Amino acid sequence: MNKLKVLLIALFLIQSSGLIGQVRLPKLISDGVVLQRDTKIPVWGWASPNEKVTVQFNTKNYKTTASNEGKWELILPKMKAGGPYTMTVSGKNSIEIKDILIGDVWLCSGQSNMEHQLFRHDVIYANEIATANYPEIRHYKVPKTTSISGEKDDLEGGNWQKAVGEEVNPFSVVSYFFAKKIYEKYHIPIGLINASVGGTPIEAWIPKEGYMAYPDILKIIEENKDTAFVNSQKRTFPSDTSVPKITDKGLIGEKPWYAVDFVPKNWRRINIPGYWEDQGIKDLNGVVWYRKNIEIPESMVGEKARVFFGRIVDADELYINGELVGNTTYQYPQRRYAVPENLLKVGKNTFVIRVTNNSGKGGFVSDKPYYIFTEKDTVDLKGYWNYKVGDVFKPSEFKNNTNEKPTRRINPQNEPTSLHNAMVAPYTRFALKGILWYQGESNSGQPEKYKSYMDALITGWRQVFNQPELPFIYAQLPNFMEVSYLPTESSWAEFRAAQLKALSIPNTAMTVNIDLGEWNDIHPENKKDVGERMALAGLKLAYNQDLVYSGPLYKGYEIKENKVIISFNHVGSGLIPNDGEALSEFAIAGKDKKFVWAKAKIEGDKVIVWSDDIETPQYVRYAWADNPDNPNLYNKEGLPASPFETN
Repeated sequence: MNKLKVLLIALFLIQSSGLIGQVRLPKLISDGVVLQRDTKIPVWGWASPNEKVTVQFNTKNYKTTASNEGKWELILPKMKAGGPYTMTVSGKNSIEIKDILIGDVWLCSGQSNMEHQLFRHDVIYANEIATANYPEIRHYKVPKTTSISGEKDDLEGGNWQKAVGEEVNPFSVVSYFFAKKIYEKYHIPIGLINASVGGTPIEAWIPKEGYMAYPDILKIIEENKDTAFVNSQKRTFPSDTSVPKITDKGLIGEKPWYAVDFVPKNWRRINIPGYWEDQGIKDLNGVVWYRKNIEIPESMVGEKARVFFGRIVDADELYINGELVGNTTYQYPQRRYAVPENLLKVGKNTFVIRVTNNSGKGGFVSDKPYYIFTEKDTVDLKGYWNYKVGDVFKPSEFKNNTNEKPTRRINPQNEPTSLHNAMVAPYTRFALKGILWYQGESNSGQPEKYKSYMDALITGWRQVFNQPELPFIYAQLPNFMEVSYLPTESSWAEFRAAQLKALSIPNTAMTVNIDLGEWNDIHPENKKDVGERMALAGLKLAYNQDLVYSGPLYKGYEIKENKVIISFNHVGSGLIPNDGEALSEFAIAGKDKKFVWAKAKIEGDKVIVWSDDIETPQYVRYAWADNPDNPNLYNKEGLPASPFETN
């Protein structure tokens, strides 16, 4: 037996060494790849040490030799937009890459609002998905991974997909509508490299080169290369690896609470939608079961049905007539579940929802759709249900493998450079047309740092891609959370102001989205307008089009008596209130910075702001709130003004 083991190990090592010696390309250079036009094209990869490598492309052969470490690179000449082409890479083995296009390549990065895919918005964009037929618009979703120990040589996977039929579903919504608008103007192939991860801070995307002025962060980057140190700083869990004990009463009784023949006793009444903390349940983190008999008409039975259950905080499982129909493990996605055929019956149907909440308010977000429907009929699911608490979570305490509190808790996804190292660094040889950036929600609590982080990100990426003037287009955070009807302080307003300041970095543009958000959803549905506004900026920065690409941006002010005169950049054809009403959302203050609502009017390309209650004004704010009620200052091209505060 020992001899057999030795033989198997030897065979494995021989096979492994053979694989190492194979000529290999980075995963991004694969079938369907889009390469940047009008610039030299790098092609690189791995082979045996000192192996001769030949690249055949566009009827020509290019030759090189791998280094002692088995790395090789070739530079192909500039090419105009076109294709498809085939590339053959040969050494001891041969690789053929097919359907290569030459066009414009955009890196699309950030957190969830960049990551969000078309299939998650298949109601509002149903027609767009059904009619997508753009085989020259291509999308590469970079697999989510991290590396805090240093830059990776290659991606972990992924493939190029075309904006045709079902293949368009995984596309980033924002980047798809950006690319579509650019493509419809130029009909040049567009490649979208989507490197985005929900819930991530900007620090994780900045390369080390962007942190040269941050000695404290450089120290962290070096510490993170020490595996022993990193392991000592991570949260530790109990060594018991057995299956956790189920304590939810709804699952451990004689019959589960989702069973059709379960008889609920002593259940209370509660409304859907709504949070349970607002309906008589105090400060509960745990599991709450909801149950109701829903009358289904004959017209819906035997038809394809879907359930829309709004948004639920945090996780849910939906049962219909005792069968699990769908589940979601976190709070942000809208719940849209397909009902298995023949599950519904005429008359009474038992609906049960098991909701798990870990922190904050738990339950159902209001102002979202709650119904079951087919093509023939719809049944509303809002209203009173019965509920019972199945489990109550005890507060947990942080423990680590020493008896001392760690100097910092390490979450690889949030560490400086970690996402850049794993999801961007492997292809910095690639030439780009520009970068799209939609991120900020995870940094909204630290607006004072964000402008400098944006500087570090932009200059850092321009350095590692060796494109010092690379166009950088970013989305300002939209309106979100409860509407404010009085002048107020706002961390989201401060954050938008920090984003506005980042425009001081050359060759950047910012889309204003203060009219595109939803008060109860950090992932608003309207991402088409975000993408198309980014496309306007792209047409200006990357394609040198003479057009109005931005809404009015605060430029400066002067004070005359009791009035403040505000001037703007990007007034376009003129300033207007987009609803035809008086200007709103302007606030004014004296030296004490106690803001009151102000009157405002447009005069030429300026806005005059005043209040009869403020004799000596010193400050003006516009749309300064998490979710301002009606920010209606636009230019005539239909682009909204950015929120601002006078200096």
